[in-house]
Parts: sequence; C-alpha cells; structure tokens
Amino acid sequence: MKPRKQFGQHWLKDESVLEQIIIAAELKKSDRVLEIGPGTGSLTTKILSIVNALVSVEIDRDLCKKLARKYGEYNNFLLAQGDFLQLDLEALLTDFPKFQNPNKVVANIPYNITGPIIEKLLGKIATPAPQQYESIVLLVQKEVGERLVATPGTKAFGALSIRVQYLASCELICDVDHRAFYPPPKVDSVVIRLRPRRLANPAKNPRQLETLIKLGFASRRKMLRNNLKSLIDINDLSQLLEKLEFSPQCRAEDLTMENWILLSNNFNPSK
Repeated sequence: MKPRKQFGQHWLKDESVLEQIIIAAELKKSDRVLEIGPGTGSLTTKILSIVNALVSVEIDRDLCKKLARKYGEYNNFLLAQGDFLQLDLEALLTDFPKFQNPNKVVANIPYNITGPIIEKLLGKIATPAPQQYESIVLLVQKEVGERLVATPGTKAFGALSIRVQYLASCELICDVDHRAFYPPPKVDSVVIRLRPRRLANPAKNPRQLETLIKLGFASRRKMLRNNLKSLIDINDLSQLLEKLEFSPQCRAEDLTMENWILLSNNFNPSK
C-alpha cells in the first residue's frame, strides 16, 4: 500500500527506533495498551508479543482491512476504524471488558494533529482528562517534542510547554532521523514519554491560569506586564510582580511552572 498524504502517513521502518519505543513504554503482560495509527503494524506486532490487550485505532479503511487479516486471530488485539479525535473510546469498549481502561499509550502519531491528540489524552489545565494513563510514549515531530520538554528561559519554551507540563512530566527519549520512515518526512522526529500526574499544589483557579498563559505568550517579544494589560491595570500588575519577587521586565518564557501558578493564585483582574 502507498502512504496517503491526507492522513499524514509516514510509516516507521527502523528496527532500532521501534525497540527504543518499546523499551520506553516499559510494557508488562498485564498492560492494556492504546495505539493510535498502527499503520502497517510494525509497532503493533511488537506490542502484541508482550501485553494482554491492545486497542489500535486506525482511520484508514484500507489499512484496517490489512490489519484485520494480519492480526484477526490474535485474542489480545482489538481494532477500531475511525478518527481517534472523534472516537468515544470508553463507549466503544463497553462490550469488550478485556480491553477497557487502557493504562498506557504507545503510538507513532500524525504530525498535523499532534496537539489535538495530546490534548485528548491529557485534557486541559482546567479540565484534565478523566482517565489518567500511567505513561504515554509518542513519536512526534522534533520541533514539537523539544517544545514539550523545554525549560524556562529557552527558545522552545512556550504556552504548549506549560500546558502539557502542568498535566504530565515530559521526557525526551531519543532523536529519530527522517530516513527512519517510509516515505521520509521533511523533518526529523523524537520519541517522547509523558507521565500524567496531578500536581500537589495546583492552581486555585485553573481557568484563570489558562487565560494568563494564553495572553502571556501571545507576543513573546513583549514583557509580561504588556501582554496582560488587557486584564489588569499595568501599575497593579507591576506591584504584583514586585510582591511576588518577579522581575518587572520578565517575559512569559522566564517564569517556571511554579511561578505561573503563584501568579495565577495572586492575580485579581481589575478590568
């Protein structure tokens, strides 16, 4: 079969990378795994050899036919045809107890919907996903992966970094050259591992935190006080930054996760 551009298909063929993904997933026989976009099944085969239950979601109907022929006799495999972003996985698995409540995710996902997929798996700051996976191992575009694991003060650190790191610890596992795929994409990739969590000291008003992050990073070159002036009088904000011992010239990327939570917890909009 030929990969289809409409589905962003780039099939991983490098055995060493496949093995690193499996190692990063730390799979056990008792695990119930969710795979998004199994493609031709290179990763699927390796997962099935280890775990008791694997649910694979594939949007391409022709690929589903091939996967069904290849793994139809496996009693630890369940294939769902559809768009993962639109799929109600919990409802789908109602009649399949063995596969319910997957505890891990392992996937090579399409670059063009990486953000929405991560959001569906983790949720948002104000509305975390009801199901918390033990781990999520994904192969993503290198630029996106670097943003997910970025630290304050670096060029890659941004709103995505904060939103995801609030909900999960993020770790870069390995780099993946574009030649590891068929067809090769125009960019390199990385394997990342997310471990969903609930912070010990979360924001008191998560929706407010979301708003502050969105506006704070709206214009990276501007100081934070200028980006937030639509919410609060600039003099009041300057006083708040001084109270919190933040630099009056600080920009959004200078603040740590704890700084953002502290800012949100003490922020009183005046407009």
